[in-house]
Amino acid sequence: MLSILKKEITSYLSSLVAYVTIGVFLLVLGLFLWVFPDSSILDYGYAGLDSLFSTAPYLFMFLIPAITMRSLAEERKEGTFELLFTRPLRDWEIVIGKYLACLLIVLFALLPTLVYYFSVSTLGTPQGNIDSGAVIGSYIGLFLLGGAFVAIGMFASSITKNQIIAFTVAVFLCFFFYSGFDSLSQLLSLQEFNLQSLGITEHYQSVSRGVLDTRDLAYFLLVAAFFIWLTLFILIKQRQKKLRGTVIFSLLSPLIFLGLISQWVFTRFDFTTEKRFTISPISRHIMDSLQKPVKVTVYLQGSGLPSGLRHLQSATKDMLSDLKAYSHGNIQFEFIDLLSSIKNLPQDKQKQTYEDFEAKGVVGQNLSFKTDDGVSQKLIFPEAVVKAGDREIVVNLIQTRIGLSDDEQINNSIQNLEYAFSSAIKKAVKGGKPQIGFTEGHHELNDVQLNDAMKSLSDGFEVGRLNLSAIPFKALMNIKLLVIPKPDTKFTELEKFKLDQYIMRGGRVLWTIDQVSAELDSLRGHGGEQLAFPKQLNLDDQLFRYGVRINYDLIADLSAAQIPVSTGDVGGQAQIQMLPWLFYPVLMPLAKHPIVKNLDAISSQFVSTIDLLETENVKKTILLSSSPYNHKVTAPHMLSLQALEQEPNPNDFKGTPKTVAVLLEGKFVSNWRNRPLPDSLKEPVTIMPESVPTKMVVISDGDILKNQVGRDGSPYPLGYDHYTQQSYGNKNLLLNIADYMTDDSGLIALRTKEIKIRLLNRARIRNEKLYWQLVNTVGPLALVLICAIFQHYFRRRKYAH
Repeated sequence: MLSILKKEITSYLSSLVAYVTIGVFLLVLGLFLWVFPDSSILDYGYAGLDSLFSTAPYLFMFLIPAITMRSLAEERKEGTFELLFTRPLRDWEIVIGKYLACLLIVLFALLPTLVYYFSVSTLGTPQGNIDSGAVIGSYIGLFLLGGAFVAIGMFASSITKNQIIAFTVAVFLCFFFYSGFDSLSQLLSLQEFNLQSLGITEHYQSVSRGVLDTRDLAYFLLVAAFFIWLTLFILIKQRQKKLRGTVIFSLLSPLIFLGLISQWVFTRFDFTTEKRFTISPISRHIMDSLQKPVKVTVYLQGSGLPSGLRHLQSATKDMLSDLKAYSHGNIQFEFIDLLSSIKNLPQDKQKQTYEDFEAKGVVGQNLSFKTDDGVSQKLIFPEAVVKAGDREIVVNLIQTRIGLSDDEQINNSIQNLEYAFSSAIKKAVKGGKPQIGFTEGHHELNDVQLNDAMKSLSDGFEVGRLNLSAIPFKALMNIKLLVIPKPDTKFTELEKFKLDQYIMRGGRVLWTIDQVSAELDSLRGHGGEQLAFPKQLNLDDQLFRYGVRINYDLIADLSAAQIPVSTGDVGGQAQIQMLPWLFYPVLMPLAKHPIVKNLDAISSQFVSTIDLLETENVKKTILLSSSPYNHKVTAPHMLSLQALEQEPNPNDFKGTPKTVAVLLEGKFVSNWRNRPLPDSLKEPVTIMPESVPTKMVVISDGDILKNQVGRDGSPYPLGYDHYTQQSYGNKNLLLNIADYMTDDSGLIALRTKEIKIRLLNRARIRNEKLYWQLVNTVGPLALVLICAIFQHYFRRRKYAH
């Protein structure tokens, strides 16, 4: 076998055809990766070789058949097979020897592409900022693909004496096995058979990211072994030798056994530096326990997307592929270009379709992005819909945050994908919904003001209002999360007792409390002035016992939202100007806790400071704080809109960030320990002096869950300011709190996943673009030319003597 291997390599590299074939492959590959804008690494902007591993398979369809077409066809045409068979060589040794020789030639053709790795590493920000592990894993995938294509090419070369026919058949078979099964699976009559799993594309795309799944490895080995066996079968039949059934069975049975066992026992090797394609045990458990099919439709699709969105699109496809790998076939996904799918519909149908999608949460966004010709605009739909049975959950793929660059926002969005999809899939397939109750009876926020908060939660929870004084304690214990949304009147001892014992038995509470009575509408209705005075909610002792104190003060912050103010009257028309109102702080989530990680800024109104107290067995995590440029005023305090006319003195706003939201976790001491039961309690409840492990969130702003309401009484989305048309992160904050408080699986911890941003140096690319294009198109060709000259010189010197 080694003699055949050596003979084939020497014969091929002695031919000018070999160097021309490899040279053409490298030239075309270089043009696609470094010159043509649609697939250019330089235009993509990310320090990776994704374009190489997505483009190379299509060029392999021509390169590898050109290498293998002569391996067996020429032997038959020249009549040299008979000479080979006279040697002490078995049939399989001849086939394997030729196969390995062709595979080494393919490897030789790939070696010059390491110039691309050097170039991307040099152009990275900072220099060397490339995921080498992912590149190594992707090269392994490309090598496995080459092995499968070489086996197909060997088979095509064995069935004919004509090299051109062998080349044509090999190209067709390579294309069919790479893309044909995907096309067949789109036929309506064949969609149920999962034919795409028989094709190479599904398996190669997984490995080409830098993740080696043993099922994909088994698939490539099976394809290569099957076509090598077919080649051997053809050669034996051509020689009219008798092929025994036991031989066929002994060769095929290990392949069949390997294919079956790999579907049940598998593991995955993630070569990437951050293990970004390693799915967490929590997500794996969710996927593994799926009992019914889940369909995911992604609408972030279409031509002309900027590089950042293409990067997010690719990461979304990777994440869904990873989740699918553990779902036993229960997850299927597709990418749909919504604009293209409806552009041929009549105008009225298009409008109705847009409205239908908008009603379920798939909302188009006009995106402006820079191009070489200026600024372009494109309508995109950055959402996905997870459907299980009749339930649909919308996943927003883009995580926005004020102050971050576009690249940082895309990276945050990619980091959030596993949590977003795992959480949505879990909610879509779960039968019962956890119950969330919003209290009423103390002049809390009404249903209109809480409209979007309750509507947003209703996708994954059963949401309603409850009155603490009326609800039986046994029924209260069915509530998974209790929300207290800006109470305005005093809590009775009975209500406080129910709250306390609800917490002692593991209940979770979200407190959104205003300790100071102050309203912007009251300011406008009382000549621009209002006395902000302390509220009497009768909750201080209870919160104090749990470990926090909400103070009777207000925070004035230079980082504040704007409000509309009338600044005069011209021609009978009021002149409205937007001015920053210091008592509307904009809170930037800086903590690393999953509740607030990567959230956009939070809008607040008349927020107070929170003091943390020393309590045993309770862990306190600060979630939100004011900016450092603040000062506090103690109630009672006269508020006046006339303060807007004066420029605030920065020297008066030098302080430390003030805590306004905190997470408490642990075992709480009951406020009713060593106290008698309330007289008004009419049902038997045993006092628990200490709680089981539980958690609560305390926020010193009752308006943080309130959506704005239009003049016609229609509610705006939570976190949307219709005056400035600015969207804040209040809704996502609420959803994260609900997930964290009601789900003990730890799923929300996936929001802490971090992926390093790997960008190219755009300034250097602008200045040196032509240089790097020449290096990566001419450089690999120069290496091949040097090898050809060296090999020619070596042969002349060897045979001249």
